[in-house]
Amino acid sequence: MGININVGKKQDYSYLFQNLSSGSSANLNFLSDYASIKNGSYGKLMKSYYGTGQSSSTASSGSKTRTSNVLDKILEEKKNPKVSKEAQEANASLTTGLSNLKSSVSTLQSSKTYTDADGRSAADKTVSAVKAYVSNYNDVVKAAKNSTLANKTAYVANMMSSTAANADKLAEIGVTVNANGTLDLNEATLKAAGVSKVQDLFSADDIMSYGSTIASRVQFAGVSSSTSATEGTDTGSTAATGAAGLKADGRKLASDELYEKIKDKNGAYQYDVEKIFGTARSFVNNYNKMFDAAESSTNSGALANLSYIREKTARSEDALKQFGISVDYKGRMKIDEDVFKKSDMSQVQRFFKDYGSSVATNASLVDYYMTTQANAASGYTADGGYNVQGSARYTDMM
Repeated sequence: MGININVGKKQDYSYLFQNLSSGSSANLNFLSDYASIKNGSYGKLMKSYYGTGQSSSTASSGSKTRTSNVLDKILEEKKNPKVSKEAQEANASLTTGLSNLKSSVSTLQSSKTYTDADGRSAADKTVSAVKAYVSNYNDVVKAAKNSTLANKTAYVANMMSSTAANADKLAEIGVTVNANGTLDLNEATLKAAGVSKVQDLFSADDIMSYGSTIASRVQFAGVSSSTSATEGTDTGSTAATGAAGLKADGRKLASDELYEKIKDKNGAYQYDVEKIFGTARSFVNNYNKMFDAAESSTNSGALANLSYIREKTARSEDALKQFGISVDYKGRMKIDEDVFKKSDMSQVQRFFKDYGSSVATNASLVDYYMTTQANAASGYTADGGYNVQGSARYTDMM
């Protein structure tokens, strides 16, 4: 159940998302099955099955009754899946563990941890903080293996992927990433590494630091709920919409047409600043909309492309600031209208020629993966048949 971990070097860490609990599949597929029921797919299947060899009106009536009962039973099982005692305990442990891990990361990101105070040295406080982090991290990994909380385990898988990617940096402070995804701590190596190296690794000021990445994963895992089927469906739809919008805005900001000058009332040709700003504002809104929704996805393709976009944005943060576009610690954007409109539009065009088109490419892939996931979630077609090829493609994509 849960996630199957085998962390090793030189691997594609998207595999961490492939083995989510089979026990949670009822939760994940409930809305897709419900949609199939709503559009008549299940009904046609059941009617076809129960209607075989029956020609009388009585048989037809009985068929409808049995079909209705079967559909009600399916819905009930989807809404209230049976969860083993082991899974229930793992779910409770995972929820508690994520809360403890969030506290541990917060301590490691606090400047107070790295200063002498209350009769304790910064070195001693740092060692204690890292030990607590390793312990709580391991508790989360172990609980996730048997948990049926799919949204939470997806974030844990992403967290573990980030940890594996930073294995070399962690080794410098005495933290080893094991093959099963858990961590080991060499206290002597940690003490020798020094306070500053730990502080840099967990920096809260750098949104791309290991600590910031883990903090983000843990935060979203803590608030996600795999029992909300509606949330799961809305997430995919919203993400695809935001990604599609971001793709269009990115391409528009990278185009020459947007920056064509128009004649003002004095006969001089000027940039249409209002039009350019409107597109930039839409870009920011769709950027945030996509991340807010798609980060809860369990689709490794979508998550990988979100990571690429995040990295590009982090590398371009200084340039974005010149145009009034800031990025907060969660990686979300905000645009200052006054600063943007006072910017040199030729510089805006030059910047988005590369950044905008690059983000648009990855946003297009996020849209593709999220749309594919939604469309392939159910193998049933509108005429009551089962699309084996579509189902297989979905499995391969994951």
